[in-house]
Amino acid sequence: MKRKFSARVLISTTSFLTILKRVALFFLLLTIGWSVYKIFIYKLLLGDRLDRFFAFILLWIICAYILIPIIHRILTKLYIPNYFIGRIRTVEGLLSDPVNLAFISSEDKIHQAMQSAGWHLAEKLTLKSGFWTIISAIRHKGYISAPVSPGYLFNKKQNFTYQQNIENKPFARHHVRFFKVPNGWLMPGGYKVDWLAAGTFDKSIGLSYYTLQITHHITSDTDIERDYIIKTIKETNKTKKINIIENYFSAYHHRNGGGDSISTDGALPIIEL
Repeated sequence: MKRKFSARVLISTTSFLTILKRVALFFLLLTIGWSVYKIFIYKLLLGDRLDRFFAFILLWIICAYILIPIIHRILTKLYIPNYFIGRIRTVEGLLSDPVNLAFISSEDKIHQAMQSAGWHLAEKLTLKSGFWTIISAIRHKGYISAPVSPGYLFNKKQNFTYQQNIENKPFARHHVRFFKVPNGWLMPGGYKVDWLAAGTFDKSIGLSYYTLQITHHITSDTDIERDYIIKTIKETNKTKKINIIENYFSAYHHRNGGGDSISTDGALPIIEL
């Protein structure tokens, strides 16, 4: 009887906290919306030229980095399924790059293979690494361990990321995010792997079509990057076996989390190191 009562109390408390969070989020959105409205009316329309410039910058920051991401977080929970569909997600919950590689290997062997293949371990995204990314862009020099934006799979951020710069260019790079598979988890079809990865090629920098945030734009044919990653690893002679499953996913054309067009033939290479 006590256990049932405790369970009911726990459920009631959880429901109350959920409602409280939603109410707080509603008032936060209302406050942000009212602030944006005030800025737009009194600064953009009625201010002088300098006021308009700073009001526009402030309006963009509020919309791109606060208001729009919050809206996406709410809506993606409603229309995007919370199970594996072969795509990673952005921090806002948007579907992003395709999962296009799988590994049967320990973490140490992946680090050895990637570093032997000429890849560099990307730093975690922090204020410090973000600052040096901006400095390298201003100086127009590559940053071989520049951070990569977080991607999510199994509701967790990537464990680590590897990248390669292109001719010391700050905005062009190969990069691949690695995600540890949960213990006991099997891929559709019953395949057992240790790691999944999503590799794409950054070709330039610009604004996200979905959030208006500053982001990298990628090449649309993600299979080219997938095959390039395999080629570099094979050249190290550290691969034991590569099993390519044709048509593992349906071939498709879609858009990633930044709004860039992506396409894939749906093949999934499983690399055993």
